[in-house]
Amino acid sequence: MVRLTRAQQQVRTRAKVLAAAKEEFTEHGYAPAKVDRIAERAELTRGAVYSNFPSKRALYLAVLIDMVENIDKPRTPPLPPADALGVFARTWLERLPMVNDTAPGGRLQLRSLVGVFDDNHGRAVLAEVAQLEALLLATALESCEPASKGPARRVRLAALVLTLLDGSGHLAETAPGAGDPFDVVLACQHLTTIDLADTWAPPHLPYAAPAQPCQDTWNPPAELTDQISGAQVDLNTDGLIAVLGAGRLSAAEEAIRSTRPGEQVTVVVVTNDPAETGRLVRLRITDLTGCLRRVFTLPPLHLVLDDNAAVASALGVPDPDDDTEAAVRIQNGAIVARAHGRGAAYAAASTSAKPRKAKS
Repeated sequence: MVRLTRAQQQVRTRAKVLAAAKEEFTEHGYAPAKVDRIAERAELTRGAVYSNFPSKRALYLAVLIDMVENIDKPRTPPLPPADALGVFARTWLERLPMVNDTAPGGRLQLRSLVGVFDDNHGRAVLAEVAQLEALLLATALESCEPASKGPARRVRLAALVLTLLDGSGHLAETAPGAGDPFDVVLACQHLTTIDLADTWAPPHLPYAAPAQPCQDTWNPPAELTDQISGAQVDLNTDGLIAVLGAGRLSAAEEAIRSTRPGEQVTVVVVTNDPAETGRLVRLRITDLTGCLRRVFTLPPLHLVLDDNAAVASALGVPDPDDDTEAAVRIQNGAIVARAHGRGAAYAAASTSAKPRKAKS
């Protein structure tokens, strides 16, 4: 008989809990689901469930993350913006339940969060995540534009498309079979023809506190995963690192728009509640980027989920939480500028680095 190590046993236990929880949520839905029944299905104790997941909400989010991480993701060839948006919409709409699906199973397939985050904090974080999702889709769309058209902002278009798709999901949750997904796809494509007069000029930026020039060495954590590409990211590459709390994700656009051409842009997401808020961000971003990877050239942004604040700590960002907004500029492996508060990414990106002094 082969003896499992403690780590192997923990992985096996977690997998059993997730499988049992998926069955429970599929059969009963989120609110009526019982942790005691999940433990019974997994042939474990209630304590074993809670030792892996601190709450039913954290467990529900973990089940959804496991689902979206294991979806087959074939790639399509590069397409013009309207066609690419149509393929993206069709990809997103694959989650819609069928008429004969059970209501709880349909909600799970939809990745529904209705009734899961019904507190003010949860709603505020979801609003910030929605803005980050629109930014990611927008930058992917912008990469499809012909170079002859020049730079264009597509955030308002992306937000409209995601609103339309989310609305289709909510309709399918309450009235499965209502509406025609093909019409939704055509509507998303048609939105590319509308002039939304989309510009980017946040009024607070001219008043952002300037960054502090410095020459600080630092050692970034190794083997960091970029949530957008799925590859590892090197934080010592020249560019900007913005550390944003889950309640300040809308500031990610400042990092993208302010960075010098050719420099790396990395957004590091932090929270003081990794079990629930952290999983919420991971779920929504993993779900969206899974659709993006099937259609678009990946947007010019790296996204790191810093659940244990390892990156924030290495950068010297004290006590990160959901309201954190800080940024540093990296040059030649050193931190050459630091900024905190509103407009931090803009301030750090626009600071000229002091040249290194030659060693005598």
